[in-house]
Amino acid sequence: MNTRIICLLLFLSASAFAQKENLKEFSYNEYLGYVKKFHPLVKQANLKLNEAQALLMQSRGAFDPKLEAEYNKKQFDDKNYYSIFNGSFKIPTWYGVEIKAAFDNNEGIYVNPDMTLPNSGLTSLGITVPIGQGLFINQRMADLKNAKLQQAVNEAERNLDAVEVLHKASLAYFDWKKNFSEVLLYEAYLKNAKTRYNGVLKLIEQGDKPSIDSTEAGITVNSRRLNLENSKLKLQKSRLELSNYLWLENNVPIELDETLFPEIELQETINATLETNNLLEFNINNHPKINALSTKIDILKTEQRLSANMLLPKLDLSYNYLSEPNAFDNYRFEDYKVGVNFSFPIFLRKERAKLKLAKLKVQDSEFTLASERVNIANKIEAQQVEIASLEKQISINEELVRSYNTMLSGEERLFSLGESSLFVINSRENSLVSSQINVLKLENEFYNAIVNLYKTIANPNL
Repeated sequence: MNTRIICLLLFLSASAFAQKENLKEFSYNEYLGYVKKFHPLVKQANLKLNEAQALLMQSRGAFDPKLEAEYNKKQFDDKNYYSIFNGSFKIPTWYGVEIKAAFDNNEGIYVNPDMTLPNSGLTSLGITVPIGQGLFINQRMADLKNAKLQQAVNEAERNLDAVEVLHKASLAYFDWKKNFSEVLLYEAYLKNAKTRYNGVLKLIEQGDKPSIDSTEAGITVNSRRLNLENSKLKLQKSRLELSNYLWLENNVPIELDETLFPEIELQETINATLETNNLLEFNINNHPKINALSTKIDILKTEQRLSANMLLPKLDLSYNYLSEPNAFDNYRFEDYKVGVNFSFPIFLRKERAKLKLAKLKVQDSEFTLASERVNIANKIEAQQVEIASLEKQISINEELVRSYNTMLSGEERLFSLGESSLFVINSRENSLVSSQINVLKLENEFYNAIVNLYKTIANPNL
């Protein structure tokens, strides 16, 4: 973008003001650095990563070995009715297979015959295998797989949340910059209006101008004062709005120092700061929202597989080798306990309905994903068109500023020769001010359009 007259004027005004008041430029890149590092909402977005890690740990807990023990004893009327101890150590494995080691010791005069054991107790080592439902996928397998996928979802959502904060923070910065430039602009024109007013008074004293000109010059001074005061109010409000995004360590909020002024040549650096100057490398498949939706579909497909598995009959086979504690060196494969657990609902209405709902959820998410892909692509293209249009509009308005400035300079020369009036000069100056204000407005829209493109791309670069 070519160097603009208005930016040059504002830069000179800001530089002079900075030397007088010891002001310091607060660059946009530096500002975003504070927001990325210290803003609570960005930190809150980072909590999603910790949440995903906690969920993964929780799902892995389903595969933790488990130590169990149960002891019951009944003593009454000096009789040991029963004393029952059951202890076990279980190891769940990936494919639904469970390995179990146990020790039982039961005694008493009223112990059930099937629970009668040798005096030293009985040890067992066994395995339970699901033949139908739960062999290749079960709830704990699905939970662990989905917890791993959820990490990708949370990372994508964290990026989207962070981009949202940076987007709002950027809008506040651009608003501050626009209002700051307006204040400098109206201060300069108020100074011109006062100078012109004092000159008109001298001309009236000399009899070269009618006294009514002092009234018109005074109206212009008050009008400029009113414009300046309104701009100062907007600047103060934008400073406070910007302060919402300025924080230090330990969640300490800070207020924008009045000795700081916004980056003057922002139009030259904004694309590099937001990394929006090279969209050729942009891949929509790497977009956080697309990643989140795609991963959520994978999670739903895992639930669909689990629901399909529920259509199989439940058939669990178990085998346990039995031995007395001191007889492990003498294997007797004739001593064992086996079990078969079978169940199967006749109509499978609940299972079939659950599978159908799972398929519908997958289809619904796939439709959303397809729509979102097109939406993001079209939105990026529309924003690029908007940015190009705003650049052209700014260029046209800059030409208008130069033209109005030329006309004002010519009118002032004519006024000094007595061939023009104060009314015409004020009219020319009002047109110039309006065109300069419009440039500031268009620049603000230009910055907003770029940060909106950044939001659509959704690359927080944290």
